[in-house]
Amino acid sequence: MVDKTRSNLEIDNLDIEILSILMNDATTAYTEIAKELIVSGGTIHVRMKKMQDMGIIKGSNLIIDPQKVGYDICAFLGIFLEKGSTYNEAVEKLRDVKEVVELHYCTGAYSMFAKVICRDTAHLRKVLNEEIQAIPGIQRTETIISLEESIKRQITLK
Repeated sequence: MVDKTRSNLEIDNLDIEILSILMNDATTAYTEIAKELIVSGGTIHVRMKKMQDMGIIKGSNLIIDPQKVGYDICAFLGIFLEKGSTYNEAVEKLRDVKEVVELHYCTGAYSMFAKVICRDTAHLRKVLNEEIQAIPGIQRTETIISLEESIKRQITLK
């Protein structure tokens, strides 16, 4: 049965169960998922391939703790553009700044909102001054330093 209230994509409760298990632990073996859901391993493979082809699954990532590898500063940047027409060029330049780990086009006061991860405040200052604020089209930025990440999670599908 297809749950059309979730989206116009044709996924069913089995797909949602598979996604929920893998979102909790992406290293879970397909055979283990199959056993838990009482289906064949082949069914899991077919369903995963279908959801990849549909663009529901965009990939998988290894998640590290930045602080444990020497990156102690997480900051959010409100980015003001000189004019909206410079957005695409600014995005392409920001792709080259490896410390930018997320970038969003947004409504409100800012044109864009970015999440950056740096080693320390000196590193953050260098990235801001020498890389981000030097990008043509960026008028100015406002920086908010995160003191602690209290919640980080995926959406809940069921």
